[in-house]
Amino acid sequence: MSIRSFIQSFRDSKRGSVAPIFALAIIPTIGLTGMAVDYSRANSVKVAVQSALDATALALAKSAATLSQQTTPTGANALQDTADKYFRALIDHPEATIDPITATYTTADGTQLLLTATGHVPTAFTKFMGFDQLDVGSSATIKWGNTRLRVALVLDNTGSMNDAGKIDALKTATNALLTQLKNAATVKEDVYISIIPFVKDVNLGSSNYNSNWIYWGTQAQDSALSDNTSWDANNGSCSRGSAFTNRGNCLAYPICSKTQFTTQTQCQNKNGTWYTTAGTWTPNAHSTWNGCAIDRGYPASPSTLNGNSGPDTTYNFDTNAVSPDTTKPSSLLAAEQYGSCPQAVLPLGSPLVSSDWTNMTTLVNNMVAAGNTNQAIGLMHGWMSLVGGGPYPAPPATDTNYIYNTVIILLTDGLNTQDRWYTDQTSIDDREQLTCNNINAAKITLYTIQVNTGGDPTSILLQNCAGSPGKYPDSAKNFVVTASSGIGTVFNQIGTQLSQLRIAK
Repeated sequence: MSIRSFIQSFRDSKRGSVAPIFALAIIPTIGLTGMAVDYSRANSVKVAVQSALDATALALAKSAATLSQQTTPTGANALQDTADKYFRALIDHPEATIDPITATYTTADGTQLLLTATGHVPTAFTKFMGFDQLDVGSSATIKWGNTRLRVALVLDNTGSMNDAGKIDALKTATNALLTQLKNAATVKEDVYISIIPFVKDVNLGSSNYNSNWIYWGTQAQDSALSDNTSWDANNGSCSRGSAFTNRGNCLAYPICSKTQFTTQTQCQNKNGTWYTTAGTWTPNAHSTWNGCAIDRGYPASPSTLNGNSGPDTTYNFDTNAVSPDTTKPSSLLAAEQYGSCPQAVLPLGSPLVSSDWTNMTTLVNNMVAAGNTNQAIGLMHGWMSLVGGGPYPAPPATDTNYIYNTVIILLTDGLNTQDRWYTDQTSIDDREQLTCNNINAAKITLYTIQVNTGGDPTSILLQNCAGSPGKYPDSAKNFVVTASSGIGTVFNQIGTQLSQLRIAK
């Protein structure tokens, strides 16, 4: 081969280009690999930072409101200082440099806690490409939803609750539920609770005897009304003597002092006194009232006075929460000196306020089982406690940044046995169903719980009463338990549902 041919063949050959091409290609390959390693390290730190921030935010959620208003001995913001210390106890990446984290607590447009961390991780490989570090900032937000709770606990305190340990189980379960709801609150406005113990009556507090929302049955309250079933008519004294125990027989004549004898001859032969004129009835001082009240309405029936017409004959006040009105006697809360009066009702209070919390737990611990069952009066008062009226102050003012979820939890162990007018279950149930319908129309969530330890029929009424806005009846809001221990289980389930409504994210 000639020299010229050899040179030509070398020039045309491509075998010698592999080494320089490889040498040139290895540089970016190593750089990309190193970058992947550095990025992986930085990403691992970022994940750890996010996890530590989330844990810190959750840990400080309850105390953030208080800490945000405090300072440390060195003058630093207590929330920020506590958050940073908690965060650094959780993060375990010494290769990373994390700046002091920032913590911000706000109540505008819903309550929230925002934690932010910024920092960097030094690079091992990509620094040769001009990148000395990679950023690893992150943030975590705990935002309390724009829903606040208003809850009425309507609790059966009737005599049958003495059986099978039910009253004690109710006390334990109620205290646990109160604690759940207390823990769901961050500020006192988040959760308000009322407690309505009921039997045939409810106890409105004997100290309220001077209130104008009480119906005593006096002529001054309604000149057209002669109510011999009222408190004034059944608590007092007759000028004829102790044999005449109420206004009806005190004013009646002719009548014998020994009322079992109906003729003058029989009366006098038995050494009785025959009265031919009315006696004088003097009601007891209202300060002797024990606080008990029966259903609102007229004495003869819920909405009419022996067929008479009037301004309030069609309002069905026993089935709604319209505020008592002195111009409408049947809207007033009718006093009764019931011998099995339960604990007094407790208006809405915040469990985060120490005095409210003390009142709640004291009431629950003092509950005693006695008396007959009238679920409807408990429901009506539970509803009124949420909106105000009579012994119930108007609820705290609402904040337009929040939605208010109003809830009634009705627990009972029996079927209805007595109200102001009836002793048959069907008639009482019919009144209660009207109340339930009105509660649903008012967009209030109603949970119903039947504690059936005695083999009673399952309450269709309670099934039909349970519901929530947009779904009525709602079987998910009705519970039946067959053992006292089930009360705590159900209260825990309901408390968990209500607590979950508190956290948006």
